[in-house]
Amino acid sequence: MAQEFLTTFSDELSGVTLQPAETGGEFIISVDDVVLFDRKQFGGFAGISELKQMVRDKVSPEKSLGHSDKK
Repeated sequence: MAQEFLTTFSDELSGVTLQPAETGGEFIISVDDVVLFDRKQFGGFAGISELKQMVRDKVSPEKSLGHSDKK
């Protein structure tokens, strides 16, 4: 997943950091300390296309994700 973000947003992201959580099952995606996705709040995992849309909407709203964009 980290590689997907780095490939898709090569001009927008300078890196991806994986940080171990204190509690099991925690999965949060944030950009500049803004939480974009929290597995517990979402009620499960989202697909990579949906996660990429969330990141895109924060870092480069005008960027097309091709077939991954919502129709």
